[in-house]
Amino acid sequence: MWVLFAILSAVFAALTSILAKIGIEGVNSNLATAVRTVVVVIMAWLMVFITDAQGGLSAISKKSWIFLILSGLATGASWMCYYKALQTGEASKVVPIDKLSVVITVVLAFIFLHEKVDAKTIIGCIMITAGTLVMVL
Repeated sequence: MWVLFAILSAVFAALTSILAKIGIEGVNSNLATAVRTVVVVIMAWLMVFITDAQGGLSAISKKSWIFLILSGLATGASWMCYYKALQTGEASKVVPIDKLSVVITVVLAFIFLHEKVDAKTIIGCIMITAGTLVMVL
């Protein structure tokens, strides 16, 4: 089931880029990010209430709160940079560079989460990096 959600995530991410590029024209990138964020917040809380998950709020540990807040700050920074890049650059060049996050995630997961990295993963990361360079140069 996770593969289906991962594919849907990729499709929606692609739509996000195209729709954002069209919608951001003539709009301050920070304002556009704020509008998008409000929509995401409303959608996320709707899903919480639809799935009746709001009761779990009190069970979130202090450590989880800290890391969820840090993750939110990183997401905000990413979105603001992404929208500024999308506003000033071509979507077909901005998006591949943004997807280098896959490679960066593998490196960070190795360093901080002690996840194993095998030859297949290293080759994949090299190919993603090379593909990105080919697309943007």
